[in-house]
Amino acid sequence: MNVLLVEDEPAIADTLVYALKTECFEVHHALTGQEALDAFASKPFDFAILDIGLPDMTGLDVCRKLRESSSIPILFLTARNGEVDRILGLELGGDDYVTKPFSPREIVARIRAILRRASTAAPAGTAPAANGTPAPAGESAGPLHHDPSAMRIHCHGTELDLTAHEYKLLLVFLKNPRRVLTRDQLLDHAWADPGAVTDRTIDAHIKSIRAKLRVAKPGAEDHIQTRRGLGYLFVP
Repeated sequence: MNVLLVEDEPAIADTLVYALKTECFEVHHALTGQEALDAFASKPFDFAILDIGLPDMTGLDVCRKLRESSSIPILFLTARNGEVDRILGLELGGDDYVTKPFSPREIVARIRAILRRASTAAPAGTAPAANGTPAPAGESAGPLHHDPSAMRIHCHGTELDLTAHEYKLLLVFLKNPRRVLTRDQLLDHAWADPGAVTDRTIDAHIKSIRAKLRVAKPGAEDHIQTRRGLGYLFVP
């Protein structure tokens, strides 16, 4: 596994590089956001660790750039009081975050957990199908069609480019139409360790799913409805 580490604090970076290499990861360390983007453009990576506070741009900016062309799993490193940054990072397509200070062993464990979850989702970087393309055999509900063999979900014939968590959340909705699902229920279905994240994480991922549904078909995002104080439901 090739890991792109973007961290401008040498002490933290050196510790993480050592821990990751000990676990047989190949690591490319970048000190700035631009250096990271240049490295990403020149060779493939399987995972990215982004510090939010960088000297030339934020890790959130780097994430935005990466998400323009890639679904690579992303783990954010954040300050303890950076709740807004953490939520925004998840909304932009980050898979998880760790607050400083942290244990290098925790970083390795989080990476392995994210990669395990990602292995059950649609292959990263798959191009969306053209509108009107017949969906493969599977199950359907409203505008959504699930191809279980390929683990892909289509909306009005367009394949959705989903992260592992987004795929699992949308699949829960597809299998439970017109049923109000609480945030705790959604966390239990989509996260291996629900206690490691908050219900705000669900809200961020729902926002991202709605945006991708809207891209596939304007108005499709309205199929996922909010029930204030209760949770969410999918109305085909």
